[in-house]
Amino acid sequence: MTTQSPPGGPIDTSVPHSARIWNYWLGGKDNYPVDQEAGDAYAKVYPDIVHLARASRAFLGRAVRHLAGEHGVRQFLDIGTGLPVEENTHQAAQRVAPESHIVYVDNDPLVLAHARALLTSRPEGATSYIDADLHDPDGIMDQAEPLLDFSRPVALMLMGILGHINDDDEAVQITRRLLDRLPPGSFLTLYDGAATDEAFVEAQEEYDDTGAIPYRLRSPDQIRGFFAGLDLIEPGVVPLHAWRPAPSPAPPREVDGYGGIGRKR
Repeated sequence: MTTQSPPGGPIDTSVPHSARIWNYWLGGKDNYPVDQEAGDAYAKVYPDIVHLARASRAFLGRAVRHLAGEHGVRQFLDIGTGLPVEENTHQAAQRVAPESHIVYVDNDPLVLAHARALLTSRPEGATSYIDADLHDPDGIMDQAEPLLDFSRPVALMLMGILGHINDDDEAVQITRRLLDRLPPGSFLTLYDGAATDEAFVEAQEEYDDTGAIPYRLRSPDQIRGFFAGLDLIEPGVVPLHAWRPAPSPAPPREVDGYGGIGRKR
């Protein structure tokens, strides 16, 4: 089953947009020349951004499969969906548990348009879409509550999105307010780019100076702070390549992104 929200506003293709640039780095086709130019300029300063984008997508898949397979989670609230590429949340979850329900949240009209066209659901489960802003956590939860069963655990997913909240205290409060609406036994799954490489910081500052929506890189300890009061799932909040990596004959390549999963008591 698929539930759809009303369409968003007009799509602005005159300035680069983070979701479309991310799609470009992932090898997707849902981007424009302005996004490609911005992405190439970023990668000239920090070439590892393409690897970070792909490592973060791999982390999403591993985290969702772990929650569905090891913890029996059947409900996922994915805020900051981004443009659909391979191994979206509903695909990873429903591959393990076809009855899983996924609610995607974004406020980019292009993201919502492609979500309606490309993000489908297994018949046993459901996929829904909400047009909402992360700055309004209560509004998000008010719309999500009729679509999910808030008496049962929900996996709240904030994947590479909190950097768009520049104020550190506000970012923490948004996370707390979202979690407060969820029942005990729910999970926070989160990753963000980390200010652990000078070239990464420089590339982000130059991108922010273009007038595009800025993104705040935080320290690993600041990222860990979002999980305060939660029980961390091993191995904790670690670099993305070190979080339960898939078996491989070669060691995983290091990336400047940190993530983890925490369980609400």
